[in-house]
Amino acid sequence: MPETSNFDVVISSRSVTGQTLAELGEENPNLWAITPDISATLVEFREKFPERFVDVGLAEQTAVGVASGLAYEGNICVVSGMLPFLSMRALEQIRTDVCYPNLPVRIIGTHGGLQGNGGSTHYAVEDLGLMCSLVNMTVVSISDPMMVREILQQSMSLPGPLYVRTGVGKKDTVIYDFDERSIQIGKGIVARDGTDITLFCHGEMVVQAIQAAEAVAEEGISVRVVDMFTLKPIDADLVKQCAGETNRFLVLEDHLMASGLAQCISNVLADEMIHLDWFKRLGIPQVFAGFGEDKELREKYGYGLQDTISALREAAAH
Repeated sequence: MPETSNFDVVISSRSVTGQTLAELGEENPNLWAITPDISATLVEFREKFPERFVDVGLAEQTAVGVASGLAYEGNICVVSGMLPFLSMRALEQIRTDVCYPNLPVRIIGTHGGLQGNGGSTHYAVEDLGLMCSLVNMTVVSISDPMMVREILQQSMSLPGPLYVRTGVGKKDTVIYDFDERSIQIGKGIVARDGTDITLFCHGEMVVQAIQAAEAVAEEGISVRVVDMFTLKPIDADLVKQCAGETNRFLVLEDHLMASGLAQCISNVLADEMIHLDWFKRLGIPQVFAGFGEDKELREKYGYGLQDTISALREAAAH
């Protein structure tokens, strides 16, 4: 990746989701789309395949139940909505109706992390921890809106359930050139290479991570930025490789620090008995965040851009 990045291009991951599902619906006559009254993302699919589109109203539990029933009949089902409610209100249905029988249901939605200024009830900050704890569930957090297309295409052949986290989904930053790189569920992306410190991140935090790495590069600090977009299954080989090559880890995420990517990486380190020279996590502490813009809240809780730069400087000093 270039040493400097402009991040000038933004598109809507919601639009990418709708367009991709409409295309996949042509190729997969058993593809269904279900929503709990959040149908704007699915307009293209609904118009093309009204007989395979179900809006259950404001009832996330029902949406998951309908999807599991259709999946039992040999269909692939995509449930699209707001993640704070899909991940928590429908957690029992996802666990028992989808994960237990290992059905091909894809849960995809918006408002991952402190996105949308909706207050504590409308933030999905526990979602990745909850989904990673479920048997058979694959868990993905999207950093680039065009990744949605790649992930959904790959999901057509994925045998079990999948959880896909995005941000608000209206103005998402394009990071990668997919003509030059490919992605694979279960494999992390080295978004920027470096030799001194590995900065692991996912989702909305990848842009900030690259910006922080570029800032400290001017001070002679070389930071490897890893977009660990698949939290489960975690790319253990890449974690071990980075441990051997940099031996200093910083984990940055828009999620509760105690149960997200940092925990997944810590599990690998513990299981492999790997000792690092330095390890730190940045994210949301054990608080219910209030109202505010996402950038403002990241700064308030200690994982904004300047906090990330300070942590990288601290790592370099060890």
